[in-house]
Amino acid sequence: MIRPRAVRRHVGVLALLGSLAAACSPLTTFDRLVPKDRGGVRVAKDLAYGDAPRQRLDVYAPREACGRSRPVVVFFYGGSWNSGTRAGYAFVGRALAARGFVTVVPDYRLVPDVHYPAFVEDGAAAVRWAISHADAYCGDGGSVVLMGHSAGAYIAAMLAVDPRWLGTSRPAVKGLVGLAGPYDFAPFDVAASRAAFGQSPDPAATQPVTWAGAGDPPALLLYGSDDTVVRPRNSQALAAKLRAGGVAVDERAYAKLGHIGILLALARPFRGRAPVLDDVAGFVQRTVDTDRR
Repeated sequence: MIRPRAVRRHVGVLALLGSLAAACSPLTTFDRLVPKDRGGVRVAKDLAYGDAPRQRLDVYAPREACGRSRPVVVFFYGGSWNSGTRAGYAFVGRALAARGFVTVVPDYRLVPDVHYPAFVEDGAAAVRWAISHADAYCGDGGSVVLMGHSAGAYIAAMLAVDPRWLGTSRPAVKGLVGLAGPYDFAPFDVAASRAAFGQSPDPAATQPVTWAGAGDPPALLLYGSDDTVVRPRNSQALAAKLRAGGVAVDERAYAKLGHIGILLALARPFRGRAPVLDDVAGFVQRTVDTDRR
């Protein structure tokens, strides 16, 4: 029997998709409407990893009792470096937690209050927090995978391939998962990238493809074939640079999926569109298991 409330919720979610299709808008309303994975639960909220108001994070973990320590995924959301809030991504945190991962979802400072590299510095601070506090949530601070969508994938990629940001904490990063990320977009020819990076004296140094190479962690780079916001060539360029350095890369394109669709495919009602969650979970587990051997 189909419950009327469930039908209304699903219809509401579908109606909301139209407003999300063109850009990385905050997903708070979507997150409120969409059903969540019961196997994952938020175990900590609004924890500070720095002094700024936006330097806060939430932590999700599997609902089941802890056995051995679990891999840690740090997820950075997108929003053109000028918008977004972790309040819209509980569906991601709980989905990953239900697959067995302690998941950290941080906010970070945004344009116009800051510009590059402030949001990358915030990402690094959040990762260091996750490494040092993982054991409080039955997480393994030495087995961290960085993940992000769109502008968040950029942050994750920079932390994974550019040693300037994590320093001595970098060896804890065992993998990178990028969903529709911009990794090779200089010169800055759109308003969002000009606002975030236009003041940089060295545009090439802001690009993940500049830094990617030998010694970087394995990567899973995912994108939709119909993405017109961040073109697939970004993922293809980063994959090629990593492979040239001998880094293991799993590059996957999903047919008939756009920029927002690849993110929404992590949510329960839309997983039939593409196996994004299965692919991410499999990569994280394989990567961490290989490292633990």
